Parts: sequence; structure tokens; C-alpha cells
Amino acid sequence: MAESPAPTQEFETPPLRPGRLSGRVAMITGASRGIGAAVARRFSAEGAHVILVARTQGALEELDDDIRAAGGTATLSPADLTQYDIIDQMAAAIYQRYGKLDVLVGNAAMLGTPGPVGHWKPETFEQVMAVNLTANWRLIRAFDPLLRRSDAGRAVFVTSAVGRHPRPFFGAYGASKAALDTLVKTYSAEIKNTPVRVNLVDPGRTRTKMRAEAYPGEDPNSVKTPETLTDLFLDLAVPENQRHGEIVEAGNG
Repeated sequence: MAESPAPTQEFETPPLRPGRLSGRVAMITGASRGIGAAVARRFSAEGAHVILVARTQGALEELDDDIRAAGGTATLSPADLTQYDIIDQMAAAIYQRYGKLDVLVGNAAMLGTPGPVGHWKPETFEQVMAVNLTANWRLIRAFDPLLRRSDAGRAVFVTSAVGRHPRPFFGAYGASKAALDTLVKTYSAEIKNTPVRVNLVDPGRTRTKMRAEAYPGEDPNSVKTPETLTDLFLDLAVPENQRHGEIVEAGNG
């Protein structure tokens, strides 16, 4: 099993493997399950060394086993991204080992308990904002210099249509995603003259734990699997991609 990195820890040197991300270093948050895990497996299969970030170490270790069994390499970083100093420590560790980051996927998110706007507990509202918005800002703040050091830095953040089309009882989640859209599109405008390309993905209706929490009566077989999204994430992560500052909708099919 891989160990979580500390700022001075030596990262594994990945072998060069064929694929559209051959030799690239990709960090994925919320990687323990759902979309994050599917993207991690696909990026690894395409030759990337993946740095996996999530709160649940056991789930990360299971994913690590799968990746290594398929011939890939991974570094595990069990972390709560709302402990913001950890993000800076991870950036320092990646800089020490690789001197750059080629791909950043900001996927970690929190739904909160759906309910009327006036009924949200302040601590729950603040936690949703901390995970969905502030942690992603801290990722941009910490990793923008490393993405710029790549020959083709790519960043992808996961958003939701609820941020653009408000839905009753999802006020905190929707507000956090609307703010994330504005944050990332502002960032994209600021770096348009650099080699870095950054976009948002709206995955649409997808079979995830969060989706099941939001719609407990829904038949999970009626929505697409996370694996169906990995082509889109890959297309936005490869050096050839020139899309920038977009919200890319995966659709509900």
C-alpha cells in the first residue's frame, strides 16, 4: 500500500507507460469513489501517475490496489481538504518530487442536507461552502504555480446544473456551485495567455453516492455510471486540449 505524502516525503518514480497521458502527473480530489475513482482509473490506464486525495484511507487503498493490479502507479493522500494547510503541504511535496503538476481534477464535494433555505443549520451551510468552494480556491491558489510549470497544465473542476438552474431545497449546494463556476471562469480569464487550460464539467445525472442521497427514491440503474464520463475528463486533461473557460455539460444520457 502507498503511504500518504508529507511535504518532505519521496514520491514514487512512475515508469513511462503508453497512453494519452503518458508520463503526466495528475491529482484527483474526491478520488475514493464515484466520479473521482472512475477518472483515476482511466487516467492511470492512459499512462498517468495519479495522486489520489480523499478523506477515507481504506477506500483509497482499495483503489490503489486496483490501479496497481492493472499496471499503474498511484500516490495516496488521505486528507480533509477543509484543513486548508494540508493543500499547501501537498503542493510543496509535489513540487519537491516533480517540480510541476500536469493535471488537477477538483472533484470533492458535499451535498449537505436538502431543505428550505431558512432551515439550514449554519454549520452545515458553512461546511458545504468550505468543501465545494473554499477548498477549490485553495487548490487553485496552491497549484496554479505548478500547473504553469507544466508544458500543458490542465485543470478540471466538477460543477452542477443546480448552480445555474436553482432547485428548491438545494440552496447551499447550488450556491456553492454557482460561486465555483464564477471562481473558475474568472481564473480562466486571468490565465488565458498561459499554457494552462481550465474548465468545468457538469456531469449531469450520474450514479453516485451523492446522487442517491439527493434522490433516495430514484432507481440507480436509470442514470449513467461514472465510467461513462471518463472520455470527457480525459479529453480535457490531455496536452492537445485547447478548450478553456467552459462549462462542459456531459448530458443525462
